[in-house]
Amino acid sequence: MTSCSTATPQVTNSDLNYAHQEATHWREGQHAIDYAPPSESIVLFGGLTPLKDHLIWAAVQTMGGQYVALPTPDNASFRLGKAYGNRGQCNPTYFTSGNLIKYLQEREKEGMSREEIVRTYVFATASGCGPCRFGMYTTEYRKALEAAGFGGLRIETFEQQKGIFQMDESLRVAPFSPRFFITATQAVSIGDIIDILGYRLRPYEVESGAVDRAMEQAKEIVSDALIHKKSLLRALWKCRKIFNTIPLDRSRKKPRVMVMGEFWAAMTEGDGNYHLHRFLESEGAEVIPQPIINRFLLSLWEAKHDLEKKASLPAPDRPILDMSPIKDRLMVEGGKWIVKGVFNLYARTIGLNDHHLPSMEKLYDLAKDYYPVDSDGGEGHLEVAHVIEAVQEDLAELVISVKPFGCMPSSAVSDGIQTLITARYPQANFLSIETSGEGAANFYSRVQMALFKAKERVKVGNAP
Repeated sequence: MTSCSTATPQVTNSDLNYAHQEATHWREGQHAIDYAPPSESIVLFGGLTPLKDHLIWAAVQTMGGQYVALPTPDNASFRLGKAYGNRGQCNPTYFTSGNLIKYLQEREKEGMSREEIVRTYVFATASGCGPCRFGMYTTEYRKALEAAGFGGLRIETFEQQKGIFQMDESLRVAPFSPRFFITATQAVSIGDIIDILGYRLRPYEVESGAVDRAMEQAKEIVSDALIHKKSLLRALWKCRKIFNTIPLDRSRKKPRVMVMGEFWAAMTEGDGNYHLHRFLESEGAEVIPQPIINRFLLSLWEAKHDLEKKASLPAPDRPILDMSPIKDRLMVEGGKWIVKGVFNLYARTIGLNDHHLPSMEKLYDLAKDYYPVDSDGGEGHLEVAHVIEAVQEDLAELVISVKPFGCMPSSAVSDGIQTLITARYPQANFLSIETSGEGAANFYSRVQMALFKAKERVKVGNAP
């Protein structure tokens, strides 16, 4: 295996010792490692919000094996990822790889050898392809791990576009089986619901911190139900009673801010997007997040759309009575209604009565004249559709598209097509903003300017 000459991080910005080194190309190597058997291996995962990662951890406890939800990536993780990773990567790569390396280094400080760490741990994550660097993430993780001294650590991936039926689970440590995906989706749905409820209540709480305490209690109640296979509906009803006791003051209307954009940057609650959601709340806004369940619904819509395109193609060798397309479409449509049905049942039980999951067909109709829907990288046409929907249905006073620096799919939409959208809908208050791991002051300044305009829009409603 050829080692990369730029693997060692620079000490200072003025260190130019690498300038005269012979250029080398890093390649994945084969490692002769006696890995621990699945029963002794520990699966690491993470990258969603702290609440959702914890609920997934609780849910998979019933499946056997050992699991650890990684902590939320912070700026220290970003610096490690940037030091050991390739140049020019986007934030999710740096934060995720650095967070993993940080966790492994902490185990080393506790006394584990690097050989034992590599032998024991497995990192489970999503992969895929598309018009951006997402398809390269797994290779980037391996490169960073190699440079940090953990080369050969197992990385097991599932493809986000392949649904619940993935590769032979007997070849894996991470249980990427239909049961796993159904269980994880259930946990994510509940996490989405609790998060949405928190964002709705927190701006109006009378006692600071009351909603966060209630959410912590709800997390423990639901986790206990997941681990011990208790009734989730009963657990959510207990949570409802807790949320109903929180005193609220809704006498003043606050600007509603919809946060969307690149999946990771718009969803994370940490340094990866400068704690955008909490910053907006501290500035007097009510945040409308994009729940992860919306991404599941988009994937199901894309699968249905692809089946319809495939059925329209000529196929001379296709049997006269070919029932497979109908079967596939029924499975996709059934999956959509199951996901929506379970989500709505859980939402009503906990008291989130007036939240409506989006219609992907409706969003497609809004965006199709502006965006080629077959360009399905990132959030695809949803960024365009959400802005139009927010204006037409008065959903938000400000729409923010947040993305890592240089995110190709999202930047092409927000910095290109959205210019046309805002020209067609001049009443739209839209902000496209990037995160780079540094530059928080500039980021906050731009958000504050857009938020000022949103606050002006609600002044009339707050006038005595």
